[in-house]
Amino acid sequence: MQQLEARVISVHAGSAEDLSKAERVTIELQLDGIVGDAHRSFSRTAWAGDKQAEGTVRRNERQWSAVSTEELAEISRAMDISEPLTAADVGANLCLSGVSELSRLPKGSVLKFPSGAELIVVEYNPPCLDMGENLARKYRTHSGDPLLPTTFSKAAKLTRGIVGIVDVAGVINSGDTVMIELYQTPGWLQRTPDSG
Repeated sequence: MQQLEARVISVHAGSAEDLSKAERVTIELQLDGIVGDAHRSFSRTAWAGDKQAEGTVRRNERQWSAVSTEELAEISRAMDISEPLTAADVGANLCLSGVSELSRLPKGSVLKFPSGAELIVVEYNPPCLDMGENLARKYRTHSGDPLLPTTFSKAAKLTRGIVGIVDVAGVINSGDTVMIELYQTPGWLQRTPDSG
């Protein structure tokens, strides 16, 4: 099984109206999500763009979100902003370093932490317009010009991070090492030329 090693730079939780998250030293994970976080739940309501009709109650595949320092730097450069984006500003629960293409981790990959906590990657986290509008109010370009509400969405395409579910409860601390097991199709599911 292929593994990557990364470091937890910061952890966040909260439910601020501007979608940001407060930085913490430690976050506690239960099977329904992160204690004290707006996304903690086994279910959520579908919104426009989901496979289900808007308002449908469905499984919550977004119990946590993560970004990487490498991708945040890339987004900040693309936005041409005078101060770099932070994980707190973009509403992420985890900021990792050492995974330059975090947003491309395959579904089913597992993040394992020293406490025994485990997170499963469900999908890439596409940038949303609401977040773009909030960031446009806070940031300016290097030349002092205001940002457009769509600047973040365009700059963060395919680099916005990942979301997923809690598989094993535990705690995650700022500074922890995280082992990432990349999902690979099990051998018994793979066809060989002579398997018919």
